[in-house]
Amino acid sequence: MIMDLSIIIVSWNVKEKLKKCLEHLFLSQTNFQFEVFVVDNGSHDGSAEMVGEEFPQVKLIVNNGNAGFACAVNQAFRVSAGDYTLLLNPDNFVFPGTIDGWLHWLNLNQNVGLSGCRLLDGKGEDLKGQIRKLPGFFNQLAIVLKWPYLFPNILDKYLCRKFDFQHAAPVETVRGSAMMIRKSALAEVLPHDRLEKDELLDERYFIWFEDVDLCRTFKKAGQEVWYTPVARCFDLVGQSFTQLPRMKAQKYFRASMLAYFKKWKPSWQYFILQLAWPLGMALTFVFTVLGFEKKKNT
Repeated sequence: MIMDLSIIIVSWNVKEKLKKCLEHLFLSQTNFQFEVFVVDNGSHDGSAEMVGEEFPQVKLIVNNGNAGFACAVNQAFRVSAGDYTLLLNPDNFVFPGTIDGWLHWLNLNQNVGLSGCRLLDGKGEDLKGQIRKLPGFFNQLAIVLKWPYLFPNILDKYLCRKFDFQHAAPVETVRGSAMMIRKSALAEVLPHDRLEKDELLDERYFIWFEDVDLCRTFKKAGQEVWYTPVARCFDLVGQSFTQLPRMKAQKYFRASMLAYFKKWKPSWQYFILQLAWPLGMALTFVFTVLGFEKKKNT
């Protein structure tokens, strides 16, 4: 049987969101053949049991602990059969017709190797920051040192604040919570060692930056990265990692940012960011105590 699409969902302690995600997928009418993988990263909320009992058509992979996002994706990717791979977060709910619309669009646009769709937040508005420029030294230093708390518009260009979500367009990066990859493009894109091991994502990232890294890898190889509004999802944004203490989440983010700069950027940028992070961690604590984080989220 020809498999058009493999959908990979990595889940960690978001049982109810995962259930809703799968319900939306299987209620979506499509003329394409697709398979769904759920990789459970050591959840303790009964997520894996729920999938096994309520969604027997899902190909379930259960890890004893949290292997990280990239590693979990690669576990499913190695045994997937689709011409396309959709990375979908468990807190993302596809709209009816999204799969058909997205795959039809990709079949008509053979120049596109990787794409993202239109992501809406819980209020039904376009999710902020879903389209971004590739990370640069100054915008990431601003994030580390919490400058946006004092200068709210400093990241407008990096976050593509004026992006038109009504129209398809080539972009630098798309959000990995709903990312579609053309498998036939990978032979031109991935390094030889990754191809040999069937690694879609770079496992030096535990969480964060692996989607940016893949977009950059595609663009470096001359493959086009596009945004398209023909497919839509509700994205509740990071429900798994909201369970982590703020400082632990910052440590994961720090490790991934530094790994990205060590891989892609001049060594001096990596070392300056490395030196800036202790101050950034201290400022995170200060701004949290002062209530800036609460104001940011309201």
